[in-house]
Amino acid sequence: MIPINPSQRHEAPMSFQRAVLWTLFWIGFALLTTVLIWLLVPNGGDHAANFLAGYLIEESLSVDNLFVFLMLFTYFKITPAVQRRVLNYGIIGVIVLRGIMIFAGIELVSRFEFLMYIFGAIVLYTGVKIFFGNEKEFDAEKSMIVKWTRKFFTVSKDFHGDKFFIRQAGKLIATPLFVVLLVVEFTDLLFALDSIPAIFAITRIPLIIYGSNILAVLGLRSMYFLLERMQSAFRFVQKGVAVILWFVGAKMIIPLFSKELTIGTLPSLIIIISILLISILASLVFPEKKRKA
Repeated sequence: MIPINPSQRHEAPMSFQRAVLWTLFWIGFALLTTVLIWLLVPNGGDHAANFLAGYLIEESLSVDNLFVFLMLFTYFKITPAVQRRVLNYGIIGVIVLRGIMIFAGIELVSRFEFLMYIFGAIVLYTGVKIFFGNEKEFDAEKSMIVKWTRKFFTVSKDFHGDKFFIRQAGKLIATPLFVVLLVVEFTDLLFALDSIPAIFAITRIPLIIYGSNILAVLGLRSMYFLLERMQSAFRFVQKGVAVILWFVGAKMIIPLFSKELTIGTLPSLIIIISILLISILASLVFPEKKRKA
């Protein structure tokens, strides 16, 4: 059994103000990149719109991803200071894995066009799950990645601060925190299977897709600590993400029925931004009522 009461060092967690500032920094950096693409790249208007649309799709899907991370850290009772370490290493892994998946996916789609329709169906199904489904509590004993880790690694019974590995009797042993890191990586891999095909509906230019993905991922850590304190304020954002996936999935499947009926980049961008703004506004106007203890 994986312990959930680790003895961890207690450092000051990222403050709410700092989380807000870093989140705004990464959003501002993405907007600045959009402007630079518009000004400096040939046919920059279309590429800039594609980049921003891809970034917004990835960023909005990341919100749903972060709620899963929050559940995971709560289950294992990981302190905020150690959460930052796990997220830092998790982001490094995400940057590598996303690159492999994006370039492999583009190659596959360029050779087998029908895959776009399959991806579209997957994106639609994911939207349905997010809209109507409720996240289940994380159970380490039923987790496939936890069982897999135990088969290939010797895992210590106790946490050892923020260490992923320790040495016992000259043997390298993984700690439960390493298992948590693998669960984070695997969870993001599953989310990437939804978000990357969704961006294929916007553009198939590798650098645009990878750049928008990476900028969204780099802002995940600060956004996590922001959402950790404001979960109830974003009650409708997940619904908005689901609607965005329905729109993107439909955009991918429509050419199967009519080659002439297409939705351009700018209208797509306007629709995605509008859905996000409406979901955020609805969350602020109709906040979740606090439950009585």
